[in-house]
Amino acid sequence: MSEAKNGDTVRVHYVGKFPGGKVFDTSMEKEAIRAGIFQKGRDYKPLTVKLGAGQVIKGFNDAIIGMKKGEEKTVTLPPEQAYGKTGKHPMAGKTLQFRIILVDIVSGA
Repeated sequence: MSEAKNGDTVRVHYVGKFPGGKVFDTSMEKEAIRAGIFQKGRDYKPLTVKLGAGQVIKGFNDAIIGMKKGEEKTVTLPPEQAYGKTGKHPMAGKTLQFRIILVDIVSGA
């Protein structure tokens, strides 16, 4: 079974939390409902990402590299690997935790 690498297009489910457990975003409807952040009209489905293309924060991209289809992992990203220590983004300066499930590797380089 191949491992995800830069240049691959992958589909992942994820749950993003702050340290302490408060969920701020997820691609899974059941998790959103459980966390009280469900948005009616949002299309809850796996996120499609081209690895290495700058489509997601660096730490999230790097966490997917090396994963196999069906694999799940949890990572903690310091601000440097997320939205930076400072800046205008509301998540700047925050440590973030992600549970990532690699649903599929769609295509490779």
